[in-house]
Amino acid sequence: MEKRRVVVTGIGAVSPVGNSAEESWRSVLEGKSGVGLMTRLDSDLFPVKVAAEVKDFDIEDYIPRKDARKMDRFTHYALASSIMAMKDANLELEGELALRTGVWIGSGIGGMETHEQQFKTFLEKGYRRVSPFFVPMMIPDMASGQVSIHLGAKGINSCTVTACASGTNSIGDAFEVIRRGDADVMITGGAEAPITTMSVAGFCAITALSLNPDPATASRPFDAERDGFVMGEGAGIVILEEYEHAIARGAKIYAELIGYGSTGDAHHITTPAPGGEGGARAMNQAIKQGGISPGQIDYINAHGTSTPYNDLFETMAAKTVFGDHAYKLAMSSTKSVTGHLLGAAGGLEAIFTVKALQEGILPPTINYVNAEVECDLDYVTEGARKVDIQYAMSNSLGFGGHNASLVFKKI
Repeated sequence: MEKRRVVVTGIGAVSPVGNSAEESWRSVLEGKSGVGLMTRLDSDLFPVKVAAEVKDFDIEDYIPRKDARKMDRFTHYALASSIMAMKDANLELEGELALRTGVWIGSGIGGMETHEQQFKTFLEKGYRRVSPFFVPMMIPDMASGQVSIHLGAKGINSCTVTACASGTNSIGDAFEVIRRGDADVMITGGAEAPITTMSVAGFCAITALSLNPDPATASRPFDAERDGFVMGEGAGIVILEEYEHAIARGAKIYAELIGYGSTGDAHHITTPAPGGEGGARAMNQAIKQGGISPGQIDYINAHGTSTPYNDLFETMAAKTVFGDHAYKLAMSSTKSVTGHLLGAAGGLEAIFTVKALQEGILPPTINYVNAEVECDLDYVTEGARKVDIQYAMSNSLGFGGHNASLVFKKI
């Protein structure tokens, strides 16, 4: 059976650099960093002093306070972004369309903030004072659940939890749902709110976070002096739609999603496989499914976390997949501006990738100052670059050896 075509018809985001997809995109192009001194937590408790926090966001702009109180912060971000994405797509779910619209939103750690707050209540006041909403606020699938409830999407409702690959895997899984004919529209992406005491403590304990106290230079992917990632938060949601369905209703189309690859390293719980072998296989899968050759990829939105292993191994993976073409394509990390949104990163970065295709402009990698011998590709370090591109890839890699890649086509 011939697989159906899938396009992006709506985008929505809440991020450290903007409370909409468009504002976030403009900030990324301008190299306007969302990293600042940590304000939500007591930074004296940690060796880490910076974070990429969402600013001036009010969930009551989207839903009543009484509903918002029953949700964790990560669900707030997902719901607001989904509402914006559906409005951008000019879609309202009624009748048959509601039955043919699904939700697939990933989260790496879900409601960590709720878990910490309710555990403190339990220790101080006992189990009777724990909120009856504790479990449905905490579990990672509740972003998908609440979006489905509030928007009326009655199709498949799911959540992929693959650490920092959650958002990309969710988009890829939603893509497959439409391709096989089980839905016409999917609301998909990732959401995360990990700037919490235990989350930051945990990432400090495994020495994954940057100890650089300067917000202006802490997130520096591919730079020789990089020392870890900067914790970020937010959500990125895209509306995927079957091509003919979108054309029939006169929808605005950002780009076509043509390929998805997903692999496992089978190597280590936190360290990528040597040489980025698993990531290379995911990229090859996505390219093959897209029916194109590696030499046709013009741009990669890299996972690019600013950690020593990731940036080196992702660079090595690109060289494995693309050979000499690796030095001709452009590859940038928008995490240099947004910080690392964990399970939400793939959703936000998919938005940046389709916007790069639509507008013909590549977002830069900021803070790249000190070249490393082995990280020697074109990381778009001079600022946003105007160039017409036809095919672009977005990569995400997660703890547990999860690798995911998406390939988009200009349309």
